[in-house]
Amino acid sequence: MLNKVLLQGRFTADPQVEDKGGFDMCEFTIAWSDKYKEKETQCFLRCKSWREQAKFISQYFRKGQECVVEGRLVTESWEKEGQKQSRIICNVERINFCGPKGSTNNNGNPNPPDNGDEFMKIPEGDEELPFA
Repeated sequence: MLNKVLLQGRFTADPQVEDKGGFDMCEFTIAWSDKYKEKETQCFLRCKSWREQAKFISQYFRKGQECVVEGRLVTESWEKEGQKQSRIICNVERINFCGPKGSTNNNGNPNPPDNGDEFMKIPEGDEELPFA
């Protein structure tokens, strides 16, 4: 069976890391919206990340920041006051930056290094193009 999800959205709050018996776990919520004609639908999905990726997310992402998340959907179940509860979450496999690029994130930490891929300005007019 195929279970893969790819989401682009914004952090609804700063991600928090917790120690879960020897390894780190980070929980956060991603929000996005769709608009059709005059009706807008807002969606929120809880996400979890583990180990080194959890540390990375808590260090470089903040509330309101845009990202792309790739992962799997899973159902969490628990019991509260005798009632069975459940929710669908995304177990994060990858996360990528999205949106405007800045030199630092909201808490002053530097963003991860850039790959150095920059676009070359193509001259206008009848001049020779910079590629063959």
